[in-house]
Amino acid sequence: MHLNKSMKVFLLTSVALIAFAGNSIFCRLALGEERIDAASFTSIRLLTGIAVLLAVLALSPYRVKVRNGQVQGADEHQTQPTRGSWRAALMLFIYAIGFSYAYVSLETGTGALILFGAVQITMIAVGLVTGNRLTVIEWLGVLLAFAGFTYLMLPGVEAPSLLGFVFMAAAGVAWGFYTLAGKGSRHPLSDTAFNFVRTLPLVVLLIVLTISNSQMTLYGIVLAMLSGGLASGIGYTIWYMALEGLSAIQAAVLQLLVPIIATIGGFVFSGEEITLRFVIATLMVLGGILMVILGRFQSQKQISS
Repeated sequence: MHLNKSMKVFLLTSVALIAFAGNSIFCRLALGEERIDAASFTSIRLLTGIAVLLAVLALSPYRVKVRNGQVQGADEHQTQPTRGSWRAALMLFIYAIGFSYAYVSLETGTGALILFGAVQITMIAVGLVTGNRLTVIEWLGVLLAFAGFTYLMLPGVEAPSLLGFVFMAAAGVAWGFYTLAGKGSRHPLSDTAFNFVRTLPLVVLLIVLTISNSQMTLYGIVLAMLSGGLASGIGYTIWYMALEGLSAIQAAVLQLLVPIIATIGGFVFSGEEITLRFVIATLMVLGGILMVILGRFQSQKQISS
């Protein structure tokens, strides 16, 4: 059956967003139920991601070849390097390990909300430092998002773990810098694959330092592999395919759905409670970020016209 372009983009985007939320679900199922330790989950996730991404890259029409020290694409005239960077790989590793240690104590939706919020706020902050000015509506959005995080972390029975918050916020900051490092990449799939490969030395070091305290079950290993291979490797690949049919504003707004999908997944698969505090904080954080995204889009539209 032939799908039109809009339907194809819709399906690809839906699958990719579910995959992103799946990372949170897989990680929480594994670590929240103590089926595997955080370090082992991180190592297996990254190693599986490396294997899957390299396999996808090898089968891709945009696979790279190395000739005389030059990295070439399928087009003989392309000589643009597509091997990522060590800086991006470091950010990827910090994200992965912070993500895992955070989900030892955070619930699925809460973790996804903190991660996504930290990513967006990091990118906004970098924009400010590099000279981007915010409009009044954008500043109001930033303040609303920060207020949402503050409300989420107020002392009380429903407040999430402070240590978990710190780990996930660090993961979000790292992922924000990782995203910025990949901006302008002409071959994001191959850059991502080689960024994963570059984490190998850090993964080996992590294994050496933590192997004496590792605790793994078959179920935990499978969840880590699903996170690395399916939700990360395949999920990122599908997202790149979807991005070809999405504008920057559409991609940014659609990612607001990830914490919501993750929350539903945590409720369905882990029986996690959806509290009133979390709902209010989610509306504040995501609403604030949406204000920034739409405000930026509107100001850019006015400048171009």
